[in-house]
Amino acid sequence: MALHFERSEFDARRDRLMIEMAEKKLDAILLFAQESMYWLTGYDTFGFCFFQCLVVKADGSMVLLTRSADLRQARQTSIIDNIVLWTDRNGANPAVDLRNLLNELDLLGARIGVEYDTHGLTAYNGRRLDEQLQTFGQIADASGIVSRLRLFKSPAEIAKAEKAANLSDDALDAALPLIKQGGDEALILAAMQGAIFAGGGDYPANEFIIGSGIDALLCRYKSGRRKLTKNDQLTLEWAGVFNHYHAPMMRTVLTGKVSKRHQELFDAARAALLAVEKAMTPGNSFGDVFDAHARTMEAHGLTKHRLNACGYSVGARFTPSWMDMPMFYQGNPEPIAPHMTLFAHMIIMDSDTETAMTLGRTYLTTESQPKPLSRHDLDLIVQ
Repeated sequence: MALHFERSEFDARRDRLMIEMAEKKLDAILLFAQESMYWLTGYDTFGFCFFQCLVVKADGSMVLLTRSADLRQARQTSIIDNIVLWTDRNGANPAVDLRNLLNELDLLGARIGVEYDTHGLTAYNGRRLDEQLQTFGQIADASGIVSRLRLFKSPAEIAKAEKAANLSDDALDAALPLIKQGGDEALILAAMQGAIFAGGGDYPANEFIIGSGIDALLCRYKSGRRKLTKNDQLTLEWAGVFNHYHAPMMRTVLTGKVSKRHQELFDAARAALLAVEKAMTPGNSFGDVFDAHARTMEAHGLTKHRLNACGYSVGARFTPSWMDMPMFYQGNPEPIAPHMTLFAHMIIMDSDTETAMTLGRTYLTTESQPKPLSRHDLDLIVQ
């Protein structure tokens, strides 16, 4: 069995979920987020692009409803003993299969929580689910329950995050010799992902961001590669990934001569990241962290060039995004607490001068100041 944690770790997670369910008076919860299933049972698949659901009852018992293609996947990667299949066929409605399963589990009329806010439950399937459950029981939105439990990392999870961070550093080390005049973005990307695979890591939950020239101002992956020029800018956002735990980093690397504007933006980005570090302590909120970023950008006259968020929680995530909740944005009341793994990114995109600058790394929160998980410093990288 390909489990990445001890059985006692999964038992502790189940117990934490049962406490939350009892407080919210839930007789059962229907989990559709793949990261929720992975966290709770170890179940590891990309089959969540189809309808599947992990039913967890108040007593901690679990049943997985999935397709035949994932039967062995669930058996070999998870602690789930009870697996029920719905059949692919013309006109199939797995929501009906789920309702029948819930009836067999004696949940008719029960108070049932549903994890709606996830890519694992499309709007189409969500509507079919609601149609089946509207007269079945008392339905409540339970979207944030497991995701908030996952926010606080156990020692075993922290070890995964630290390994992922080592792989992030390895990826940057592999990229740097290739970042020069004539350097090919394709080879840089291949070297970074190759270093992570060679270190025992995984695919990331979303594509690495790579862009040079004017494309260095983009904050998303796009298709197409180019070669670097003598005086160029290359924006990279990537993550080391180990057992699905992510530790993102972000850098804008320069080739050749450093322009005055690049230096100004880097100075602001570094000052903002250091201000964020000081705010990333117990007693402050996620909103306070964002405010530290915003104040620094404003002091440098860069308010119109910054983003409206400056980071987020990270952990075990599945496609299409490694971003987890909560995020650093204005007014977010979620408290900073020890044992969180948080990615802070300073992104400055000056479209007026077509100048980009980014700086970001993953942290482990503690009882006081956060611990950076990268071995790399925060100096401007010029090749």
